[in-house]
Amino acid sequence: MKDKMKAWYQTGLLKQEEREIDSPIPHGNQVQVKVGYTGICGSDLHYFEHGQIGDYIVKYPFVLGHESAGIVTAVGEDVTDLKIGDRVAMEPGYTCGKCEFCKTGRYNLCPDVVFFATPPYHGTLAEYVVHPQEYCFKLPDEVSEMEGALIEPLAVGFHAIFQGGAKIGQSAMITGCGAIGLVTMLALKSMGVHEIYMSDVIDTRIQKAGSLGAKRVFNAGKEDVVKQLLKETGGEGVDLVIETAGNPVSQAQCVDLVRKGGVIVFVGMAPASAAEININQLISKEATIKTVFRYRNLYPTAIAAVAAGLPLKDIVSDIYPFSQTDLAFEKNINNKADIIKTVIEY
Repeated sequence: MKDKMKAWYQTGLLKQEEREIDSPIPHGNQVQVKVGYTGICGSDLHYFEHGQIGDYIVKYPFVLGHESAGIVTAVGEDVTDLKIGDRVAMEPGYTCGKCEFCKTGRYNLCPDVVFFATPPYHGTLAEYVVHPQEYCFKLPDEVSEMEGALIEPLAVGFHAIFQGGAKIGQSAMITGCGAIGLVTMLALKSMGVHEIYMSDVIDTRIQKAGSLGAKRVFNAGKEDVVKQLLKETGGEGVDLVIETAGNPVSQAQCVDLVRKGGVIVFVGMAPASAAEININQLISKEATIKTVFRYRNLYPTAIAAVAAGLPLKDIVSDIYPFSQTDLAFEKNINNKADIIKTVIEY
């Protein structure tokens, strides 16, 4: 076990520096993981650029990163399920296990969750981290460590489609072709939903969605998305609308896009200027609204889907070495239109 390691600390708005610190030591049910890959998430970028998300305020210095996988390098005295050398994907949050939400299986709603890179808890942009064995999932040979790091956003996609009750033969519309929109599409396709429409305003994302198998992708900056979607569906709309863009305009459009008796799932969070939803239209369609907050009990499902051939690695557009983590964040902030998903390789 190495005594020292390197970690990237956010030291202020749009500022990071690499530091050498003590390596964490696992105790009890914890394992030490040598991180192999970490994906850069939108929340990481928001903390980096703005210093807070809602009531979660960064206190500097702070380590970002929560989409990670790696190799177990040490285990605590109570660990029974993992051993040194196991490759694992880390579900980034662990909960109290005692509250109403934990006891009923809805642990993602636990008020006392400890979540990587959510203040005040440091993240995984460090060479080593410790984490409870219960939240470290073995990767089969068919799943790479890079794909293991991306299980986290894929779990969001699966949670979204299960909230919507997706089933084979349905039609779907996803607003937003960022990483979450794309993994949601991949999750839908794995469940037998192939009539999938998408929308975005960024050409790079639109092209990627098309290459991954969307039936049609609308450019929301140039087309009337509602008009075009209704034209494609004979005026009916789709069975399932999943909003991942977090944009008040696309949020409001969801009621127009869904067919009678359909389901709308809100995933993306909009700014304070929330969308104006046409409640009367929603009622007349007897449509259902569902929402998503992270995920629960889905890492095994997501890992199995990738092992079975779900092309998760295809959402990656940029890979940076750990030594250039600061450059990776800078590029994501300054070149948003050209980047779909960035991962850090250790």
